[in-house]
Amino acid sequence: MDVTADGVICRLPFNDSQLRPGGTVSGPTMMGLADSAMYAAVLSRIGPVALAVTTNLNINFMRKPEPRAIVATRRILKLGKRLAIGDVSIVSEGDTDLVAHATVTYSIPPQR
Repeated sequence: MDVTADGVICRLPFNDSQLRPGGTVSGPTMMGLADSAMYAAVLSRIGPVALAVTTNLNINFMRKPEPRAIVATRRILKLGKRLAIGDVSIVSEGDTDLVAHATVTYSIPPQR
């Protein structure tokens, strides 16, 4: 995982257990990567806040991913006091065509 001022890049190595029938990386695998990338991005900005949680995740599957590592690139669209909203683009490693695109919202608890 690479965290920069502009975003987060996460790479999920390939494993046969991620495949669904037809030899494609499963949707839940890609959703987990999208959520993890956004979580890392939010915490990189606000620090370790244990109760920052996903409130919404919407994902569009664009094409069949190849059975190899997948890479997520995330950007934060809005970082407010109570909500963080971002999008995540997922590609098969070594390719530039999107296999999935997600929008993710995180709830940020109030400071005490």
